[in-house]
Amino acid sequence: MQTSIQLVVGLGNPGPKYVHTRHNAGADLVYRLAQRENITLKTESRFFGETGRATLAGQDVRLLIPTTFMNRSGQAVGALARFYSIPVEAILVVHDELDLPPGRARFKHGGGHGGHNGLRDLIEKLGSNAFARLRLGIGHPGHASEVVNYVLHKGPPEERSALEQTIEDALDALPAALRGDWNSAMRTLHTR
Repeated sequence: MQTSIQLVVGLGNPGPKYVHTRHNAGADLVYRLAQRENITLKTESRFFGETGRATLAGQDVRLLIPTTFMNRSGQAVGALARFYSIPVEAILVVHDELDLPPGRARFKHGGGHGGHNGLRDLIEKLGSNAFARLRLGIGHPGHASEVVNYVLHKGPPEERSALEQTIEDALDALPAALRGDWNSAMRTLHTR
């Protein structure tokens, strides 16, 4: 499928308490993208988030970082996608991934929520799981009972450094994904 991307969403929790926590990896990537491309993000209450717009890789692309909490992410994405008539297949959601180690990132199309509350709410509010994902590895704490505490805290410096490098690698692969050239995007990112 060669669907180009019209909306890039970075998932996270709002507020200074959650800045650079593992659960905010997706928001961190979109903030870094905005910085790299000199895109101004502004808070728009009707979209429940920070938004920006730019031409990236020849595509008209909107950026969104929901300012709802993670488990209400679908409220923001649904509002913006409906307003601009963006089909679910043209949305790329960037999120933290327990099943990948720090330093790894993978593109994926569709699938379930895997227990991720942000993805669960997106699937429910969009009525579909057909959006693309950019999964940023944060590793797993080892036991399910430790997950909530783990994702809501910052990793040690070496883990944070690995995530920052992964974000840069993912941003290098992003132009191909935005154009809908998923084979090139995956080849670039998945071989790093």
